Amino acid sequence: MTFTLAAPCEFQEIVRKSRFLAKAAPVSSPEAAQAFIDAVSDASASHNCWAWKIGNQYRFNDDGEPGGTAGRPMLTAIEGQDCDRVVVVVIRWFGGIQLGTGGLARAYGGAAAKCLQSGERVELVSRVRCSFHCRFAELALLKARLSEYDALIESEAFDAEGAELQLALPVAQQPRLQQLLADISRGRSELRSLDT
Repeated sequence: MTFTLAAPCEFQEIVRKSRFLAKAAPVSSPEAAQAFIDAVSDASASHNCWAWKIGNQYRFNDDGEPGGTAGRPMLTAIEGQDCDRVVVVVIRWFGGIQLGTGGLARAYGGAAAKCLQSGERVELVSRVRCSFHCRFAELALLKARLSEYDALIESEAFDAEGAELQLALPVAQQPRLQQLLADISRGRSELRSLDT
């Protein structure tokens, strides 16, 4: 199972006089991740290190710390917490004591992991986009039953005979919803996939 965050969260700790503040948030695109990084980075801090993962895409940055001691351990923490579609920024205010490369990796990776653990997580469900047309007489019943299939209505368009609904539907629910549509519409409505 893969998870994302339900809302932004943060975690703070002191490691040998250096203050580490981790902030994490759910994101849906690289642009959203960069916007979060820009919004929470603190110019008065010694370092603003970050990592994000969205599907197969990922990026990380050590922001002046020795190579591989901040961004990579933070990305490893994201993956270790089974998270996706998240960004984590760890802000460090140097406290005067050198931590060494191992200490830095543990501090950055640990702050990222604890931040993700402290946030409320939601399971990511693989969805397909599909649509169907139904008559007005069937619309209310179908819409009332969509929650049983964890279907999310993305759009509705009305015409003289009824409505065209576009849905985001868990892959596993597609055959069951197709059967419901056939039963309620007496075979007139059919679920069409919009994903190619």
